[in-house]
Amino acid sequence: MTPIVGFILLTHAHPNQIRRLVDRLNRLFDHPPIVCHHDFSQCPLPITDFTENISFVQPHLQTRWAEFSLVEAVIKAMEQMQQRRDRPDWTILLSGADYPIKPAAQVIADLQASQADFYMIGDRIQPPHFPTDWHREMYARYYTRWLPMPKPIAKALNLNWQRLRLKPMSLMKPFVPFSPDFHCYAGQAWLCANQRSIDYILSYHKTNSQIANHFRWVMFSDESYFQTVIGNAPHLKPDFSNDWRYKDWSARLPHPKTLDRSDLPKLRTTTAHFARKFLPDASVLDDLDRIIFQLE
Repeated sequence: MTPIVGFILLTHAHPNQIRRLVDRLNRLFDHPPIVCHHDFSQCPLPITDFTENISFVQPHLQTRWAEFSLVEAVIKAMEQMQQRRDRPDWTILLSGADYPIKPAAQVIADLQASQADFYMIGDRIQPPHFPTDWHREMYARYYTRWLPMPKPIAKALNLNWQRLRLKPMSLMKPFVPFSPDFHCYAGQAWLCANQRSIDYILSYHKTNSQIANHFRWVMFSDESYFQTVIGNAPHLKPDFSNDWRYKDWSARLPHPKTLDRSDLPKLRTTTAHFARKFLPDASVLDDLDRIIFQLE
């Protein structure tokens, strides 16, 4: 019988936190198919500590925050998941800092009732119309190119990272793949996808190298590549308003707030299935375990 839900884990640190997440997924979803891409170059992780339902992408890729290596790591994990005999109907992408906040029965029921093929936060970027400053920033981010810089030069130029953005944007137009027939989408990095949409992503990635090549030269490609591929697929139904993830952006920082016990009332009432992000030893995780398993 085909599993309803499986998981791709994208991890690079905190082995005990990874073990705890896998243990909870196993307990909630009765040992679902799990594929983990762990960046062993950043942190060792003894894979023999894990149950047989979890497989690891080997060889792994060296990943770096905000770069295309994160997209490629997810692609490799998708390929491995789709090759499994127990490939699930739905695959959910999680980081090691995510945690379930709803019982498995609710997660499964929501996905089985879904009219969409793919869930991810995103929106279409349509120059020259920018309804918000965020849309304008996404235009600046994905309609330009970045050049890698040696570390000494980046330091001399006072760059936040070792890349320099090429401007003006008007001169970049011949070098970007977007057009009236192929639109740019952008949003957040976490997805939930059914088999049909993952098969399409993998096929598209193999046969449209020019799109992947463009995203290799932009920053934060993991917040646009998958939305752009799916958003331009005429036969798929994406929901770009929901990723089934609770996040608190109230601090208006580049990353969501780290959740703690003060967030429990909101975690109880949200319709999201998972939340991010948590510290490895956060006491709120024990509270969530008690809440979830009482509802099972």
